[in-house]
Amino acid sequence: MTTDFRDLRVAVIGAGMGGLGAALAFAKKGFKHIDVFETASNLGFVGAGIQMPPNVARVLDRWGCWDEIEAEATNVKDTSIRQGSTNVELSHVGMPDMREKYGYPHCTGHRSSLAGTMYKGCQGESAIKFHFSTALVSVDSYTPKPTIIVKPRDGEPYQVEADIILAADGIKSATRTQMLALLGVESEEEDTGQAAYRIMLTRSQMENDPEMLALLESDTVVRWIGERRHIIAYPVSNHTIYNLSSAQPDTNFASATNATYTTKGSKKQMLEVYGDFCPLIHRMLNLVPGDEVCEWKLRVHKSLPTWVHGSVALIGDACHPTLPHLSQGAAMAIEDGATLAECVSRIPADRLDDPEAVSRALKVYELLRKPHTSALVDLASFSGRQLHLGEGKAKEERDRQFRENGKSGSVPDKWASPDVQKMIYSYDCVKEATEKFDELYASLA
Repeated sequence: MTTDFRDLRVAVIGAGMGGLGAALAFAKKGFKHIDVFETASNLGFVGAGIQMPPNVARVLDRWGCWDEIEAEATNVKDTSIRQGSTNVELSHVGMPDMREKYGYPHCTGHRSSLAGTMYKGCQGESAIKFHFSTALVSVDSYTPKPTIIVKPRDGEPYQVEADIILAADGIKSATRTQMLALLGVESEEEDTGQAAYRIMLTRSQMENDPEMLALLESDTVVRWIGERRHIIAYPVSNHTIYNLSSAQPDTNFASATNATYTTKGSKKQMLEVYGDFCPLIHRMLNLVPGDEVCEWKLRVHKSLPTWVHGSVALIGDACHPTLPHLSQGAAMAIEDGATLAECVSRIPADRLDDPEAVSRALKVYELLRKPHTSALVDLASFSGRQLHLGEGKAKEERDRQFRENGKSGSVPDKWASPDVQKMIYSYDCVKEATEKFDELYASLA
């Protein structure tokens, strides 16, 4: 008989941001048996920048990860929103007091720094065991003891039994597909009509251009906006790399299958897409080697009817993928893991062997997280529509609001909007879980 929550066996599918965060959250809570299954042979994160706002810094600090990440991150002091065609500034919103307001700064960093530091934290926990090159084949049961079949790349499939399975297997989640099929519903993809280029320029590429060098050495996030497209950029890795991410109409993926998410891009086409942007943008895009242009399809799906079935729960992009315009995707996935660990650790001691009690605790996680993540997913979509307006009255009104520089408390680019920042950055997912768990758990009886 299990009388200590720390003896529950936890299996995590996927070692992305959500999977690493979940494993670390459970280990830090004292759980002794955590297995992480990852299809890839290692944590080879694609070189790209990532934003780390105060709400995720708060979680990472609890796990002892934040100081190392912050040491090489850029502490963002302001944001500049510019007309893409002219480089003329539409709005300048200062962010000098993030730490004073929310306890942590807003930082930008390298994706591998965030993932690598979390992985290092996981390696320091004897409870966590990684199984790389091991893919999920199927979820065979969801209750009373959930079981999965996994297959090592060079081995035979085998069964894994756990007390809880956490599916952090991303936007293409096989767990989600199987779970919803079992429940007789489909995961409906919502076509965003958008794709993205992700670019990293080095100091050596930029240092002979004074305008570029000024961007690299700043603490500023810059967004160049135009009709139906924009580019957001910021320095990472101790100001040695300049990260650019774009969003533009999807032309290369429109007729592709749902399984296609990335494609080799054409430099000529990239330059054409941003052909009417300013010379500074052209000079930066021209630095990208032709064989390194890669384009991502930006995909989301409609809100799911449930994130939980039996003792299996979905995490991160598996249940709430988002457009990147609010820079909260990784943060939300990491918060999911922290919330789950808090909820599972609060299952009454005399109910730990009861799969119904485990499922209820996982449902509390969903009740805590779904309203918050849904609001952020919707805000990201709204912000994208605002940024991509074409000529007309709506754009004129947007630009008028931009010129206020946030003095009214609101900015059309919701990422830079003080009211939205307050709502997101002051949010403490663990505090909310500790305060609301008992009430929500009782409500599910």
